[in-house]
Amino acid sequence: MGRTSPTYRDALRAIEERWADFRRALRRRDQPRFDRLFEYAREHADASGLLNHQNPLLPALFSIDIEQQTRLDDHEERLEELEAAVAASDDQEAVLPDSDP
Repeated sequence: MGRTSPTYRDALRAIEERWADFRRALRRRDQPRFDRLFEYAREHADASGLLNHQNPLLPALFSIDIEQQTRLDDHEERLEELEAAVAASDDQEAVLPDSDP
């Protein structure tokens, strides 16, 4: 029987292990951010595994980009909602008569 190829998840785990020294050298406040990037990559491991790219780091980076774009889209949507709420509040204040004597 032939040898089994490592899965994408195995390759991603190996990448994370190779970057362990870098993670340890980061400031404490940045270590959770570093970990989150690998969480993002794991979120898309199924799609990345189907790609079967020679360099597993590239699909990992693309997966991170997708997750960050999703977060950016969510923040932009929330900002638009808040801006609309502020504008509505300003409009409502402009319509109300001044109650000061």
